[in-house]
Amino acid sequence: YLYIRVMVNVPKSYLILFSTGAYTASQGINCIREDVASYIERRDGGVPADPDNIYLTTGASDGISSILKILVSGGGKSRTGVMIPIPQYPLYSALISELDAIQVNYYLDEENCWSLNVNELRRSLNEAKAYCNPKVLCIINPGNPTGQVQSRKCIEDVIHFAWEEKLFLLADEVYQDNVYSEGCQFHSFKKILYEMGPEYSNNVELASFHSTSKGYMGECGYRGGYMEVLNLHPDIKGQLVKLLSVRLCPPVSGQAAMDIVVNPPVPGEESYSQFIKEKESVLNNLAKKAKLAEDMFNKVPGVHCNPLQGALYAFPRIFMPSKAIEEAKAHKMAPDMFYCMKLLEETGICVVPGSGFGQREGTYHFRMTILPQIDKLKILLEKMKDFHIKFLEKYA
Repeated sequence: YLYIRVMVNVPKSYLILFSTGAYTASQGINCIREDVASYIERRDGGVPADPDNIYLTTGASDGISSILKILVSGGGKSRTGVMIPIPQYPLYSALISELDAIQVNYYLDEENCWSLNVNELRRSLNEAKAYCNPKVLCIINPGNPTGQVQSRKCIEDVIHFAWEEKLFLLADEVYQDNVYSEGCQFHSFKKILYEMGPEYSNNVELASFHSTSKGYMGECGYRGGYMEVLNLHPDIKGQLVKLLSVRLCPPVSGQAAMDIVVNPPVPGEESYSQFIKEKESVLNNLAKKAKLAEDMFNKVPGVHCNPLQGALYAFPRIFMPSKAIEEAKAHKMAPDMFYCMKLLEETGICVVPGSGFGQREGTYHFRMTILPQIDKLKILLEKMKDFHIKFLEKYA
């Protein structure tokens, strides 16, 4: 049995008893959805949230998959096109392929700290109209693998673009607690949509996602998450509930974990000071490691790394000598895969090639996490620096 204290309009002495072995409502336990709605209202400075628009999910990925399933339709040139950022989290390309939808790439601007440019969105959309029906626009903020945090102005521009083009917005916000760079701030799409006025807030369809897996929690194995879906037509909303009913319900332990995330200790409670201490320690350490990785990479000749504004990764660009590119082709490998395999073989360090996330033609990257302890991360970065210098010496 699992005990969950419900903190909305219920005395603190009350306990609600759930059996983790029993089914729950397909949309999730009602009191937890109420807690999620209260959390969203606090996060967004009082912007109202309706528990009926909240769906508890098996991690954020389950929610993203469910929404895409109800949005994909048609065939040939009428087949649904899904616009995704490049570089992207490969969940999106995999789901688009599984659902036989059409992947529509738009490129983040590496020269401007991986910012999102509406002119690039428009280019991508207009070109895609020749071979599909673009209906969905995905945003990852803070970015994975790129680590950027989109500005308020950028989000406003994206919402206006979606309103103008009648696109369904998917806002992947699972790293919303992970913001490190001075001057950067997380803004939820829900809040900005509401503040832009009823012309937008009553019309733009939006699904936003959060998870227990990221942030300062890192409770990946519980598979807990939620999505908030706005402005969905009642008939389509009914179909979404039917679709979610097919998988019966999200894991009860994951729902409980999500409830704990949205109901942290508050001032006056015994555990509050310990919670704040641990949370700030985790996030401050991540901020130090983000800066450490950025600074170290930018000291290495032939490597450039944009500021790690948020999320949990570095995505540096590596400049590959032509001789190395030719040898990679001889091994029938992408050049950055060749580089990453050499790194693994010679140092034991495993990173993921940028070609796995998508990148502009002729550019090469890799993604690495900043999760190791600071002392170990320093050693790891020094080894990568030495490897890269030797790699350039060998292939230059």
